[in-house]
Amino acid sequence: MREPQPESQTASLEITEVQSDLVSLVHDVAQKQSRVLVEEEGAPVAALVSLADYRQLTRLDAQIAERRRVVESIRRAFRDVPPEELERETAKAVAEVRADMRAEREAAARS
Repeated sequence: MREPQPESQTASLEITEVQSDLVSLVHDVAQKQSRVLVEEEGAPVAALVSLADYRQLTRLDAQIAERRRVVESIRRAFRDVPPEELERETAKAVAEVRADMRAEREAAARS
Protein backbone atom coordinates (compact mmCIF):
# COMPACT_ATOMS: atom_id res chain seq x y z
CA MET A 1 0.00 0.00 0.00
CA ARG A 2 1.28 3.41 -0.94
CA GLU A 3 1.82 5.83 1.91
CA PRO A 4 0.25 9.30 1.64
CA GLN A 5 2.53 12.09 0.54
CA PRO A 6 3.16 15.07 2.81
CA GLU A 7 0.42 17.68 2.68
CA SER A 8 2.69 20.65 3.23
CA GLN A 9 5.04 22.06 0.66
CA THR A 10 8.73 21.34 0.41
CA ALA A 11 10.75 24.23 1.80
CA SER A 12 14.09 25.20 0.28
CA LEU A 13 16.44 26.69 2.86
CA GLU A 14 20.07 27.72 2.85
CA ILE A 15 22.27 25.58 5.07
CA THR A 16 22.81 28.50 7.47
CA GLU A 17 19.04 28.74 8.03
CA VAL A 18 18.89 24.99 8.63
CA GLN A 19 21.70 25.23 11.19
CA SER A 20 19.98 27.95 13.15
CA ASP A 21 16.51 26.33 13.04
CA LEU A 22 17.38 22.62 13.06
CA VAL A 23 15.33 21.62 16.10
CA SER A 24 12.23 23.40 14.78
CA LEU A 25 12.71 21.99 11.26
CA VAL A 26 13.12 18.42 12.52
CA HIS A 27 9.98 18.82 14.61
CA ASP A 28 8.04 20.15 11.59
CA VAL A 29 9.30 17.35 9.35
CA ALA A 30 8.41 14.72 11.94
CA GLN A 31 5.01 16.11 12.92
CA LYS A 32 3.70 17.64 9.71
CA GLN A 33 5.29 15.23 7.27
CA SER A 34 6.89 18.19 5.51
CA ARG A 35 10.16 18.06 3.62
CA VAL A 36 13.07 20.47 3.68
CA LEU A 37 15.46 20.83 0.78
CA VAL A 38 18.81 22.08 2.07
CA GLU A 39 20.76 24.34 -0.26
CA GLU A 40 24.29 25.62 -0.19
CA GLU A 41 24.88 28.79 -2.19
CA GLY A 42 21.58 28.14 -4.00
CA ALA A 43 22.40 24.55 -5.01
CA PRO A 44 20.48 21.61 -3.45
CA VAL A 45 22.83 19.47 -1.34
CA ALA A 46 20.62 17.48 1.06
CA ALA A 47 17.09 17.01 2.35
CA LEU A 48 15.34 16.53 5.67
CA VAL A 49 12.53 14.01 5.33
CA SER A 50 10.24 12.25 7.75
CA LEU A 51 10.97 8.79 9.04
CA ALA A 52 8.06 7.51 6.90
CA ASP A 53 9.65 9.02 3.77
CA TYR A 54 13.02 7.56 4.72
CA ARG A 55 11.51 4.10 5.18
CA GLN A 56 9.74 4.37 1.84
CA LEU A 57 13.00 5.38 0.14
CA THR A 58 14.76 2.43 1.79
CA ARG A 59 12.07 0.03 0.50
CA LEU A 60 12.34 1.52 -2.99
CA ASP A 61 16.13 1.16 -2.90
CA ALA A 62 15.75 -2.53 -1.97
CA GLN A 63 13.20 -3.09 -4.77
CA ILE A 64 15.46 -1.43 -7.32
CA ALA A 65 18.46 -3.49 -6.16
CA GLU A 66 16.42 -6.70 -6.45
CA ARG A 67 15.26 -5.80 -9.95
CA ARG A 68 18.85 -5.09 -10.98
CA ARG A 69 19.90 -8.50 -9.63
CA VAL A 70 17.11 -10.18 -11.63
CA VAL A 71 18.02 -8.32 -14.83
CA GLU A 72 21.69 -9.19 -14.36
CA SER A 73 20.90 -12.88 -13.81
CA ILE A 74 18.80 -12.90 -16.99
CA ARG A 75 21.57 -11.09 -18.86
CA ARG A 76 24.10 -13.72 -17.70
CA ALA A 77 21.77 -16.60 -18.63
CA PHE A 78 21.42 -15.31 -22.20
CA ARG A 79 24.88 -13.82 -22.75
CA ASP A 80 25.70 -16.32 -25.52
CA VAL A 81 22.40 -15.90 -27.40
CA PRO A 82 22.53 -13.55 -30.42
CA PRO A 83 20.34 -10.43 -30.05
CA GLU A 84 18.32 -11.31 -33.15
CA GLU A 85 17.36 -14.67 -31.67
CA LEU A 86 16.37 -13.03 -28.38
CA GLU A 87 14.17 -10.54 -30.23
CA ARG A 88 12.55 -13.31 -32.27
CA GLU A 89 11.83 -15.48 -29.22
CA THR A 90 10.59 -12.50 -27.21
CA ALA A 91 8.19 -11.48 -29.98
CA LYS A 92 6.95 -15.07 -30.20
CA ALA A 93 6.37 -15.28 -26.43
CA VAL A 94 4.54 -11.93 -26.37
CA ALA A 95 2.30 -13.04 -29.25
CA GLU A 96 1.46 -16.27 -27.41
CA VAL A 97 0.57 -14.45 -24.19
CA ARG A 98 -1.58 -11.93 -26.09
CA ALA A 99 -3.41 -14.75 -27.88
CA ASP A 100 -4.04 -16.50 -24.53
CA MET A 101 -5.33 -13.29 -22.98
CA ARG A 102 -7.58 -12.59 -25.97
CA ALA A 103 -9.01 -16.12 -25.76
CA GLU A 104 -9.65 -15.70 -22.01
CA ARG A 105 -11.44 -12.37 -22.57
CA GLU A 106 -13.55 -13.86 -25.33
CA ALA A 107 -14.45 -16.87 -23.16
CA ALA A 108 -15.38 -14.58 -20.28
CA ALA A 109 -17.53 -12.43 -22.57
CA ARG A 110 -19.45 -15.51 -23.75
CA SER A 111 -20.25 -16.67 -20.21
